[in-house]
Amino acid sequence: MQWLIIGIVVLIVLVVVFWATSMYNGLVRGRNAYKNAFAQIDVQLTRRHDLIPNLVEVAKGYIKHERETLEAVTAARAGAVNAQAAATANPGDPSAMQQLGGAENMLTQTLGRLFAVAEAYPDLKANQNMMQLSEELTSTENRVAFARQAYNDAVLGYNNRREVFPSSIMAGMFGFAPAALFEVEEPGQRQAPQVSF
Repeated sequence: MQWLIIGIVVLIVLVVVFWATSMYNGLVRGRNAYKNAFAQIDVQLTRRHDLIPNLVEVAKGYIKHERETLEAVTAARAGAVNAQAAATANPGDPSAMQQLGGAENMLTQTLGRLFAVAEAYPDLKANQNMMQLSEELTSTENRVAFARQAYNDAVLGYNNRREVFPSSIMAGMFGFAPAALFEVEEPGQRQAPQVSF
């Protein structure tokens, strides 16, 4: 009888250890999934940021007196690159993700102004390099949007896993912090750039 009780206790302990290990491993898999998803965003943002200097160089020759717009695009790109570096160092960190979202919003707005100005210059608008760069940038913007969606889905899955009971106990014990979504714009913030001549 004593061996039976010992066997039952050992079995219960093994089940609890297996259950706790599964829960911990699920949290680790969730964290790794959102970090991998952010790596995909990082690739697309790097591509976007690399295209912008080429776009500015093509535009410089045509819109010399629009220096302010070109400088704004260059400054916004630099801010976005810095924010990307901070977010890459710690994907999911709320302040880094908020900074990245704000920097990308600023870059998108200044690019919108650049394209609006470019519309006023038929020679620039018809330039093959400008058209090709614009097409590549548009394609990259779409890839960023898809990568952001995949990242936000992975963050949602991870955050759900770490917040539900009993995983929340395990997450608290082992320091699994919540991950932040990558939100590029505040609701109602997106507006077409104002163009005046």
